[in-house]
Amino acid sequence: MTYTGDVRAGGPTDLRVLDEIEIRKAAVGSTDNNAYLLTCRSDRSQVLVDAADEPDRLLELVREGSSQLDLVVTTHRHADHHRALESLVAVTGASSAAGADDAAAVAEATDVPVARRLHDGDVLHVGHLALHVIALRGHTPGSIALAYVEPGGRTHLFTGDSLFPGGVGRTTSPEAFDQLYGDVVARVFDRFDDHTWVYPGHGADTTLGAERPHLDEWRARGW
Repeated sequence: MTYTGDVRAGGPTDLRVLDEIEIRKAAVGSTDNNAYLLTCRSDRSQVLVDAADEPDRLLELVREGSSQLDLVVTTHRHADHHRALESLVAVTGASSAAGADDAAAVAEATDVPVARRLHDGDVLHVGHLALHVIALRGHTPGSIALAYVEPGGRTHLFTGDSLFPGGVGRTTSPEAFDQLYGDVVARVFDRFDDHTWVYPGHGADTTLGAERPHLDEWRARGW
């Protein structure tokens, strides 16, 4: 079955199998949040990107990959991205990570200590996988993305609510938009090629090649 990234809350998981990694995508909650389970094919270690909602569904997702969950990464502090974090950590014993400037807010909201506060340029190692942390400030102060680069191949970018098909994430002021747009251009579009696959926090996937021609349009409209 070909991976499309087209998922809906209450629906099945979509699965992408690469040489080193399995990527599972599921949608949960009333706002169709995407949760991504990354499984190392060598030792079955796993990381979940955003324990957004529906803990039972996310536990089912974890079990689709393997019997263990090593780490949950929260892309940013907004509640719809961590409603299931407390339950999931309690059941699985996974540790928690979040962007440094959002970590205190995530810990306070969930009662889950953030074991690792992530900064731009950090690298998370899960099994044999290396996940590169990219700070994309503006949607929230500590918003992050994760980049996985296939050996000799395509980059896979998990962007939370900082980059979607059609634009950057919502911001609350012109200054925040300027910061987010600047980070997305400098740290994503200037760094990665058009084949880079983008997995956002809600909705359909995209590629940098599909979005790059519209950068000037985003800058001009201010959102």
